Amino acid sequence: MLNNLSSSLSEYFVQVGNRLPDEAIRVLKALENHGRMNKEELSLTSRVKRAVLDHVIMQLYALGLVDVTAEGKSKICSMTKLGEEFIELKSSISEEGNLVQ
Repeated sequence: MLNNLSSSLSEYFVQVGNRLPDEAIRVLKALENHGRMNKEELSLTSRVKRAVLDHVIMQLYALGLVDVTAEGKSKICSMTKLGEEFIELKSSISEEGNLVQ
């Protein structure tokens, strides 16, 4: 049963990876490499325009890959455990050449 769940999750991640825009992957990689940050820092680090970033963050949040919390007036973005697993799987699949970037 657990093996089927892992297989299903892997298949789900492959489908998610195929549907996400390049900007979303850059945002996830920025969070992976630099940790949690506010949207302004994330926009600069990931090289994603703020107008696009807000849309991408909403997509990633809806998928459970990132979390957004408020600290004062700032919105702080961080990667969830699921997001970390997605990036790890995407990297391993990319190395095998099975996932189009």
